[in-house]
Amino acid sequence: MRETVLVTGVSGFVAKYVALALLNKGYKVRGTLRSSAKEDLVRNDLLEAGANIDHLSFVIANLTSDDGWDAAVEGCDYVQHVASPFPLEQPRHKEALVPEALGGTMRVLNAALKANVKRVVLTSSIAAMMYRAGRPRTEFHFSENDWSDPEWSETHPYSVSKTRAELAAWDWAEKAGREKLVVINPGVVVGPIMGKDASTSTEIIKMMLEGTMPKTLPIANPLVDVRDLAELHVVAMELNEAGGRRLIGTSGTLSFGEIAQLLSKEYPQLKDKIPQSDFSPFLVGLMKLFVPGVRTIRAEVGIRSIANADYVSELTGVSFRPVEEAVLATARSILGRVDQKPQP
Repeated sequence: MRETVLVTGVSGFVAKYVALALLNKGYKVRGTLRSSAKEDLVRNDLLEAGANIDHLSFVIANLTSDDGWDAAVEGCDYVQHVASPFPLEQPRHKEALVPEALGGTMRVLNAALKANVKRVVLTSSIAAMMYRAGRPRTEFHFSENDWSDPEWSETHPYSVSKTRAELAAWDWAEKAGREKLVVINPGVVVGPIMGKDASTSTEIIKMMLEGTMPKTLPIANPLVDVRDLAELHVVAMELNEAGGRRLIGTSGTLSFGEIAQLLSKEYPQLKDKIPQSDFSPFLVGLMKLFVPGVRTIRAEVGIRSIANADYVSELTGVSFRPVEEAVLATARSILGRVDQKPQP
């Protein structure tokens, strides 16, 4: 008998790939949407990606409302809670994203507890690990044992929301049983775009290719291919030993400048559009003071963040693509030069 998995926010970039991986493994997938308007879009995207959608269904539920969550989880064996607010431009108020992220997470977890699901896999972020006072200002190594400090003045709204939501989830797990929860902490998620809509995290590469990013910020963060991240979600759900763990999803770190160089080498005909240098330190300093989008990520500027994540492949057996391959796969899909079926 096929087991049923609830995937929250199934129209999202990562969630669609998680749904695809589950369908390809023979699970029934029940995806949550805020409204029925995107049902056909998600169905068609998954069909074009090679999924058998006979076992795909949808349910309406919103992270900001209690309505519908008990019914959404009822009869499910597992929950993949992927949905969370991730705007391209961060709001000014640090706590602005918390009500939806934390409140939504608790709605999903409490419904899962009532339904006695076997396990919940929660998509958090490395943003819940990286931001705290006193960290090195040039090269920063972090691990599954590290936590961001939501009270630190330079912790941005997305990081605050992810940290508070994940902390609340682990509090829940202390009562429900730690083995019932696995948290995935991915880096910046890139890879082939399924369908027509670019995600927030792939928008940077799109801007580089289209010539709307004149120079790059000196920021270097861990990246992960969405296909590998989806596989990690499924393995985390199935593997007994993954229970109660935080699993960092990444295969390496690239700076914005290194991404631009990679794109320029692959697409020399687009070199005039792709940024060829970083903003000067002086200009970055001014931008950190006055440009809202830069001000919210000022803690990342000038720092190379490196995740200690080898344990994840050792534990799960998931093999991550090199970050360079993931970036180029993103570019090919943006430029319409690759079929979007996941590759083995």
